[in-house]
Amino acid sequence: MKKRVLLVTAIITIMALVFVGCSAAKQTAATNEPAAEVKQESLLDKIKAEGVIKIGTEGTYAPFTFHDKDGKLTGFDVEIAEEIANRLGVKAEFIETKWDGMFAGLDAKRFDAVVNQVTIRPDRIEKYDFSDSYIVSKAVLIVHGDNNEIKSFEDLKGKKSGQTLTSNLAEIATSFGAELVQVDGFNQSIDLLTSKRIDATINDSLSFLDFKTQKPDTAIKVVAEMDTKDENGILFNKGNQELVEAVNKALADMKADGKYLEISQKWFGEDVSK
Repeated sequence: MKKRVLLVTAIITIMALVFVGCSAAKQTAATNEPAAEVKQESLLDKIKAEGVIKIGTEGTYAPFTFHDKDGKLTGFDVEIAEEIANRLGVKAEFIETKWDGMFAGLDAKRFDAVVNQVTIRPDRIEKYDFSDSYIVSKAVLIVHGDNNEIKSFEDLKGKKSGQTLTSNLAEIATSFGAELVQVDGFNQSIDLLTSKRIDATINDSLSFLDFKTQKPDTAIKVVAEMDTKDENGILFNKGNQELVEAVNKALADMKADGKYLEISQKWFGEDVSK
């Protein structure tokens, strides 16, 4: 009887040890398994979760981004940004920033994108991502109405040209030997020009046409224009490919369904995408 009890006890003990060993082995195996990768939230995911895309823009650059007589922010770029936001299923929140602080603001992630006539250039592509081009324009040389001395870009040598310092327009002025006078935007450059505190400004042809439409009696004129057209895109920090692709799809859909042309004709009377 004792032998039988001892035998049963031994069997139970062995089985318990085997069970404990198997459990420990499973725990060890589980511990050694690589942890499942947790997908990092993309900027697009964050924008959709919050329901808002933050847009950097000047608010002083008619007809692209400016305040109307009632103080409302409006313009071609503003409407393009609002329509893109709508197609992403979110609202556009505009953060107004002077042009010379725009890139620093994006670097600091104060906004998710910049919609402000940003010319697509190789040096910018090295640091930032761009959407597909959504508008093209030409740079023009603007002088006072009674200035007959400056007739071409070559005549800028030694002359004062009012420019935002980090723009491609400032680079054009510098390349022709102009002395740069820093301005905050288009309106200030025109104010300085009409008061003859500068000799010229290089600016966007569409901005000039809009300004002359609004204020035809202003004593300024275009004396030359660049041969090449500038392509402009929406600017992003690198590493946000999902957002760039979503914006490009929205732009392509807008062009396909006629919404882009509707906005373009409202502001310029023509298709400014090409």
